[in-house]
Amino acid sequence: MAREAGRPSHCPPHYPDHCPGAHPSAYARGMRLSTVILPVLRWAEGGRERWRRAEELGFHTAYTYDHLSWREPFRDGPWFGALPTLTAAATATGRIRLGTLVTSPNFRHPVNLAKELITLDDVSGGRITLGIGAGGSGYDATVLRAPGERPWTPRERADHFGEFLPLLDRLLTEDAVTHHGERYSAHEARNIPGCVQRPRIPFAVAAAGPRGMRLAARYGQAWVTTGDPRAAGGGTAEEARTAIRGQIRRLEEICAEEGRDPAGLPRVLLTGFTPDRPLASLDAFVDFAGTYRELGIDEIVLHWPVDGTMFEADREVFERIATEAPGQLA
Repeated sequence: MAREAGRPSHCPPHYPDHCPGAHPSAYARGMRLSTVILPVLRWAEGGRERWRRAEELGFHTAYTYDHLSWREPFRDGPWFGALPTLTAAATATGRIRLGTLVTSPNFRHPVNLAKELITLDDVSGGRITLGIGAGGSGYDATVLRAPGERPWTPRERADHFGEFLPLLDRLLTEDAVTHHGERYSAHEARNIPGCVQRPRIPFAVAAAGPRGMRLAARYGQAWVTTGDPRAAGGGTAEEARTAIRGQIRRLEEICAEEGRDPAGLPRVLLTGFTPDRPLASLDAFVDFAGTYRELGIDEIVLHWPVDGTMFEADREVFERIATEAPGQLA
């Protein structure tokens, strides 16, 4: 049985429980600045302080990656679980939104995930955003595979995601769910009392292709991009902007096909995967953010600096950006 959705009157009828108007605190319009804190520090040895500092600096949301392990140089170093880390962060903070960027079907099942997310939303007092996508081809894609078993192809990842996300939506909005699909099953799965946020926690759907974008249009309260995945850090800054401009144009077309106003689907840019260097200085970031705001980006996410990695940056500059840039972009 579905819970009371409290659907705003402007939501299209074919996705009444997924309207961004249901989550005004999560995605008000206007440029927002957020951060990603990689789960690499022990909680008692700097982890707690880092999340508290993110709140003190005024970031809109502090996300973390949801991987079992990640690329070099993080592969053989400390790496903690995303949801327990966010639970701890929820108890250490009081205002900042928290979330994953992103969760995927690579090693998760929607039934277990829904239960954990409802708990996390409760502990945080309704401050959770679920960044979610189809997943990639890295370590998460192979860690649960038997010897000789190949990982999913890109098409298979999209197929799994296409069933995973609608089922997760039901699990977070209905008291009891039964589903027997091609890839996932749930038999009388109970999720009472549901999320603190109604009708459920907001989804920020990461998608570069049309299938994922269609899911974002149907189920998302935001859309997430890192740029053109084919470029993978190559090319020029102008080429990166052109690619994102094209993605936004395609997203708007798909929203129109789905009967959704594209202006009601905020766009999130996770930085660090284009040739730009927005953390070089405060002025560099303001120029960067202003350019992407003109393209239609609503939220920019910066990686918290990690020394000796691709995310190395001057900590003082990073904190100046967090505290001073929003005023310059208002």
